[in-house]
Amino acid sequence: MSSPPTITAALSAEYRERLIQIAREASFETGTRLFDEGGRADRFWVVRTGVVALDLHVPGRRAPVIESLGHGELIGWSWHFAPYEWQLGAVALHPVEAWEYDAVAVRAMCQEDPAFGRAVAVWVGQVLAHRLHAARTRLLDLYGPHGSGGRP
Repeated sequence: MSSPPTITAALSAEYRERLIQIAREASFETGTRLFDEGGRADRFWVVRTGVVALDLHVPGRRAPVIESLGHGELIGWSWHFAPYEWQLGAVALHPVEAWEYDAVAVRAMCQEDPAFGRAVAVWVGQVLAHRLHAARTRLLDLYGPHGSGGRP
């Protein structure tokens, strides 16, 4: 499975510059939970350094890691789609430095400039498609019949 596009691959320099203008620096120590499933998705991050694990609550079991994210990768897509609730959880596996974005501000930027909004929507959609595939594959690897996580 290929990786989802990083911010550098997904957005033009002009659009990245527009986003960086509203970003704030965020740091997370190892073991810090960034968010949990079902929580309010009011922000998102792009990893500068470190590693974040995305996990999924499975009743009666330890939350399996769906994917690990590193430099340039988007943490969170739920902020882009109503009802703006996290669909996965996230925890810092190593100390993380990231750019943090206010979801309301970015959605407003997307609405004000349709070309910018389309570029962000395509990026988030590609990340979402990748994450859904990763979740399916990981869950089948863990809980399905032997060998069911691979492609048919």
